[in-house]
Amino acid sequence: QVQVMESGGGLVQPGGSLRLSCAASGTISTINAMRWYRQCPGKQREFVARITGGGFTNYADSVKGRFTISRDYAKNTVYLQMNSLKPEDTAVYYCNVETTIYAYWGQGTQVTVSS
Repeated sequence: QVQVMESGGGLVQPGGSLRLSCAASGTISTINAMRWYRQCPGKQREFVARITGGGFTNYADSVKGRFTISRDYAKNTVYLQMNSLKPEDTAVYYCNVETTIYAYWGQGTQVTVSS
């Protein structure tokens, strides 16, 4: 069983920054990729960023140049550095850990961008 735990969400003013963390623990086979998604009320969950086992990254167009995904392989942890935050970035952010067996989700962390 794999547990996925996000942290680092909160309230921030427009233009501010937050850093999200996601740690995977338990019996973990090889992690192929780690991803961040987000979901606004009444909307579908959408892709934000991905980092593969080899360190390849890609981003949704809406966050390119503002968000950076990184990974600590030894700790099975992925980070999302979010800069120049906008009100439209307000959402619950979810971490997804893709192993060779299954993809696991965390419970989400709320990010609110408001003045």
